[in-house]
Formats: sequence, structure tokens, C-alpha cells
Amino acid sequence: MSEHVPETDLREFLRTRRARITPEQAGLPPHPGVRRVPGLRREEVAQLAGVSVDYYVRLERGRSTSASVSVLEAVARALQLNDTERNHLFALAKPTRQRPRTKATQCARPGLLRALENVADIPALLLGHRLDLLATNRLACALYLDFDALPAGERNMARYIFLNDAARDLYVDWPGTAREIVGMLHLYASHHPHDPRLAQLVGDLSDSDRDFRRWWADHDVYQPQYGSKRYHHPLVGDLTLGFEAFMPMGDPDQTLGLYTVEPGSPSENALRMLAGWTADNAHISPAEAAKHEH
Repeated sequence: MSEHVPETDLREFLRTRRARITPEQAGLPPHPGVRRVPGLRREEVAQLAGVSVDYYVRLERGRSTSASVSVLEAVARALQLNDTERNHLFALAKPTRQRPRTKATQCARPGLLRALENVADIPALLLGHRLDLLATNRLACALYLDFDALPAGERNMARYIFLNDAARDLYVDWPGTAREIVGMLHLYASHHPHDPRLAQLVGDLSDSDRDFRRWWADHDVYQPQYGSKRYHHPLVGDLTLGFEAFMPMGDPDQTLGLYTVEPGSPSENALRMLAGWTADNAHISPAEAAKHEH
């Protein structure tokens, strides 16, 4: 699969954003007659942003290479973008041709790696380019998968979510989590439009999974910060974990994910059981252990 074309990504992002907003939501008077397009027309976005229709059309088609900050801010307001979508728009609309191509391999920052190694009682992992797994602690391997046992090219969270059947059973809300993963890849793509390994990843997932193809076409973006996830683990059953995502200022391409648990909750007991099992069965995967128990 060929690399991403920033102009196409910009066009589809703006098209899908205006398609989700009705004139009423945008504060425009109702239009008489039947509307032929969902959401806002290009003319209406131009009106709301205070730019000419011709200018907005060229911007949406990726033919304007000199969009000012004020114009992009106006378009973001007109389309009611959130902060993550706004940043995505800026990255798509003003790609720097001097950007170096993404390196094929990425190494975990030593400081982040030491931080992860010092976390023992909660799951922790380090994500890099295109959601590659750079490092995981033992409890994260027990919760998800022993990524270190996979070939280097397969240690990727998106591949795990969409290509590993166990992931669909693990997440109580698998569709919600999977859509977030797609949104994270779209956000990455706007900052690394010339990453051939991303193009290969998107191509593989598109060929293998119709849900991925459908959600990729939505052009939604997602930036993890904090929240919670519900799991149904094959060994310890149901548990709810909070998560915190940390992106160092000096290296935004690496994300340290830490999972937390409510003290005194059934989930804390389940996590302790998983940690105890991990300590006693370092060479057996939880999935294999669950098969033997049934």
C-alpha cells in the first residue's frame, strides 16, 4: 500500500467533520427544500469561517498551501472541532515538507524504560510510532499478551486489537476501544504522513478487518489522556482499570501508559490474583493457563 497523501487526508477529514454538523447546530437558519448532503455545505462552512467559498474549497481539496493560523482557527470553530481534532487539522493543513521520514526502528527512551521496569504492581506499557509496543512490564503481558514473544514486526497494539481474537473477548467494550485505536492511528498519520510502515499497517488491517476499513473511513481522531476500561480476563474474570497516558514533552512519539485500580475494589483483588499468578507462572501465558483450567 502506498504512503498517505496529506491532501487526501485533509479533504476527507474536513468532509467528515462538516457532514456531522447540521445547520441548526451551527446556528444557521433552516434551508428551504430538501438538502442533498448531510451536515453543512462547503458554502456554509465558508460563511461560518468568514472566508470565500473558493478559498475554502481549495483548502478542503488540499490545494491551499498558505492557510494562516487565523483561517485554520476560524474553520476549526465553524466545524466545532475539539482540541484533538483542531491539532489534527493544523497538522494536515500545514505539512512541512522538510519533515524527515520516520525511522524504521524506534528505541525506548532509557528513562521511560527504567520507569516502566520499576512499576511492578500495576500493568504498564510503552507505545511508540504507529502504536508499536516498545516495552511492557510482566503484569501488562499477563493482562494482554506477551508481546516480547512475537516477531518484532507484530508487536503492535493495533494488530493485537484487530487481528487477535483474544482481544475481542478481553475488552467488554471492544468496539469502543477499537475505534479509539483507529483514531490514534489517524492522529499519528497527520504528523507522520510519509511513514511507509504505517501505510503497510493500515493496508494489512484494511485487508483483514471490515470494522477497521469502516472506521478508518470515518477519519475520527483520538488522543489518549486518562479514563477507564472494563475487561473480562480469562483467568481472573471481570475487572475495571483506570489508565493514565503520559507523553514526554521532549519526545511526543512515545507514550507511557499506566493502569490503576480502585483500592479495596473487586478489581484490585483480581489484579492481585493476576500478579500472583504471573510471579508463579512466568513461562505460561494466561490464555494457555485458562485453556487448561476449562
